[in-house]
Amino acid sequence: MNEKELCKAAIDAMKNAYVPYSGYKVGAALLTESGKLFVGCNIENAAYTPTVCAERVALFNAISSGERKFTAIAVAGGKDGVISGAFPPCGVCRQVMAEFCTSDFTVLVVTGIDSYKKYSLNELLPEAFTPKNIKK
Repeated sequence: MNEKELCKAAIDAMKNAYVPYSGYKVGAALLTESGKLFVGCNIENAAYTPTVCAERVALFNAISSGERKFTAIAVAGGKDGVISGAFPPCGVCRQVMAEFCTSDFTVLVVTGIDSYKKYSLNELLPEAFTPKNIKK
């Protein structure tokens, strides 16, 4: 799967978002090292704190299916499902990525139907706190 196809999968994942409060739909598409694709969408909650981001839904879907090695994720978002600028992963999602992904893990932030920005996880979360920081 190439980067444009991964971005398209993220855009498609936006359709399933549950966003009755903000109206901002976000979709994520995660590619595993073995070539499997896992998608996620944001799911809001009236209490706000239980709201979960699309990136974490995709990661948790993959992890709960036994996957542990990831190569890239694409993230797309916009009001009422219309792509409107960049929706980069939030800090919590970046931290979850740091738990399961290498520092050179690719993050594609969709900026339009046919455009995106490409980052490494290290660019988005330098000096990440990872399992390596915990002494056993």
